[in-house]
Amino acid sequence: MTAMMAAMPGPAGAAAAPSPASHVFGGERLADERVVRLAGLIDPAFLAEAGWDPAGRVLAPPQGHPQLGWRLRRHGAEVPAGAWCAVRRCRRPVAGTRTEGLCAAHRRAQRRRGVPVAQFVADPARRALPSWGACQVTACPRDRLGGNVRYCEPHQERWRHALAAGPGLDEARWQQTASPIPVTGQVSLRGMPPQVTAMVLYGLQQRVRSGVITRPEVLRLLVEDLRRLGAGSLEDARLPPGTTTIKQKRTVLNGLARHARLALADPGTEKARDVWELAVFGQRGRLTFTTITQPWLREAAKRFAADELPRHRAGRAGNVMRSLVGSLAKLSASLRATRDDRGDLPAVLGRSDIETFLHRLAYLTTTGECSPELRTAVCRDIRRALGRIRALGLTRPGGPAAGLGEDFTLAYGDIPAEPERPGRDLPAAVMRQLCEHLPLLEQAPSGQEIRCAVELLTDTGRRPDEILRLPWDCLARDADGSPVLVYDNHKRQRQGRRLPVSQATANLITAQQQRVRDRFPGTPTAELALLPAPHANPRGQRAISGGTLDLRHRTWIDQLPPLRSPDGTEFGKAKVVPYCYRHTYAQRHADAGVPVDVLRELMDHKMMDTTKRYYRVGEARRREAVDKVTAMQFDRHGNRIWREAAALLDAEHARYAIGEVAVPYGTCTEPSNVQAGGGACPIRFRCAGCDHFRADVSHLPDLTAYLDDLLRTRERLAAIDGVDEWARAGAAPAEEEITRIRRLVTRIKGDIAQLTDAERGQVDEAIAVVRRHRATHLGMPAIRAAALLPAPRAEALA
Repeated sequence: MTAMMAAMPGPAGAAAAPSPASHVFGGERLADERVVRLAGLIDPAFLAEAGWDPAGRVLAPPQGHPQLGWRLRRHGAEVPAGAWCAVRRCRRPVAGTRTEGLCAAHRRAQRRRGVPVAQFVADPARRALPSWGACQVTACPRDRLGGNVRYCEPHQERWRHALAAGPGLDEARWQQTASPIPVTGQVSLRGMPPQVTAMVLYGLQQRVRSGVITRPEVLRLLVEDLRRLGAGSLEDARLPPGTTTIKQKRTVLNGLARHARLALADPGTEKARDVWELAVFGQRGRLTFTTITQPWLREAAKRFAADELPRHRAGRAGNVMRSLVGSLAKLSASLRATRDDRGDLPAVLGRSDIETFLHRLAYLTTTGECSPELRTAVCRDIRRALGRIRALGLTRPGGPAAGLGEDFTLAYGDIPAEPERPGRDLPAAVMRQLCEHLPLLEQAPSGQEIRCAVELLTDTGRRPDEILRLPWDCLARDADGSPVLVYDNHKRQRQGRRLPVSQATANLITAQQQRVRDRFPGTPTAELALLPAPHANPRGQRAISGGTLDLRHRTWIDQLPPLRSPDGTEFGKAKVVPYCYRHTYAQRHADAGVPVDVLRELMDHKMMDTTKRYYRVGEARRREAVDKVTAMQFDRHGNRIWREAAALLDAEHARYAIGEVAVPYGTCTEPSNVQAGGGACPIRFRCAGCDHFRADVSHLPDLTAYLDDLLRTRERLAAIDGVDEWARAGAAPAEEEITRIRRLVTRIKGDIAQLTDAERGQVDEAIAVVRRHRATHLGMPAIRAAALLPAPRAEALA
């Protein structure tokens, strides 16, 4: 009835307003507003580019189209398009391959006259014949074979075979579902529901704009499957299995359906679904709630997710929300498995259910099904989600979680302590092996780009996302001509960051720029990606995805021979992931003596504590350094304190391991001051006058600076006029303190001067380790410029 009303003409003499869908459906009037909206989003320029015929509902893209082009097949059932009789203006189809381009009537006339086809066609007296009318198959754009035949020649043959196979076949149903005769380079949407037609055309438009290739032959097979299924929408279609092209058809179907869904979706309608397209919310990926089986918990999770999404920056919210929903799914599974009501009634849930959930997580951790890190993260997520659900008022009467008890929550003490993670950096020996096998990366698709990405990760220590999204013009020069990598910190939304790089890294970037320029000569450099994706990227504007990098990198690692640690044991390949190169970069610079504050700048961290999690001072190396430094320890008088006994050295190790109480220019051993964390010195840090003061060779730079400061202060006070003597005496440093500090500095320098060059080098290296450990654990970083380290692959291949 609706269709009849939609097709009814308007009042006599009234001019019909042009439909916003007329460029898609011609003069057909549509009753479905969603179809009209979707058709209005289809660009007429795209339809002209794709060869769309709104009257015949046939898509005929040109053969050379970059995304919709087709290949001429030598064999098969397809025939060239436009097979009409060669007689001028004759609208009857060619009658088979042996008629030399003539319809059946003209072929009979030509044979009766016995003249060549060319002469017969050129005869001006030759009369064109009218069409017999359209083939009765709904999807077929061809004409009928004759006046007494309902179908074109191929469909007449198909109907004869179908009727022989099933004498009771419903002819009307067969006419609706029969496929059109394949025509090379064409896809017929004739007879398809308007919604399917609009979804296909809009989806194709978006795929073409994204540079995605869609083969007409695959699209044609997909349309025919939809026709046989009687599908009214792409979202409801379930393709039959078993065909050789099922994977390609499903890929195209899912792509077309997703584009059409996004075009008509809005946040309000998307929130009602169990699977969210996060693109509607300005994010990436999907968010699935189907793993939460309790209706109240699923609805509460949706409300929580809708409230939480705007709080996260674009590009990362999807991962955060998937983790939170995944944690709620684990709670859902626990309720489903342990309660008779399967957890469907929120009002009867309580503390015992939380305890059961915590016990279940602990059990899964012991069996290895859940890592300690995941256990802690899940508990933290559940505590956060339940708290937010209450804050949103969802537990009030009428809410999805109405009646949920206050004791159904996780207390702070329920969250297990986060286990200390071992360093994620790769040993130098492993890095050398990886660098030796870099050429293997080039054997896979987009191999040069993947190799360049891995090399940039190892050289610069940037996050994988920051490397993959580098623009073509990411290399700059400082005022002195030194190369600088210009990148964006997408995680913290800091743009235009500048990182000094070596000349070898600059050469790597320059070579990649030239490859990209050669591959995409017509695209402006400002629009190019440094690492362009290999597919669906006709202008080089789309970069390689993180998933592609992860897949290619894992394939490469798995192909390598066993990796060996410095001690000869096999190193687990599962530990080698793209992000570990960032940790390796930090550890490499820390081992080279780069101060923690400088390393923080190199890593582009805001907080020092964040940088400290990226590297560590090895226990064996720290112990060796303490051994060397402790052997050159002095008291306040400059007397050397010999620590020959291993027990005393072990005590020194224990103090360094737990973090000594730092005082200016040394350490304090006074028990009450140590217990107070260095804040209970009764002589106000006049350490040179206290027997509990100790200094070793690693404090020499601080002692020297302190002595210089004392001397400057004394000279400055002596030069000031108008100051009472008692004030001058109180502010002036004591001569005895200056003498003690000078004696201590002289004694330390004298002992160093007695060392050989080799011993002095070992002591210098030990001092660097101890001072760096002191800066890390005591929060006293020294400020000095960091030397630019060579790229690890340059060292490995040298």
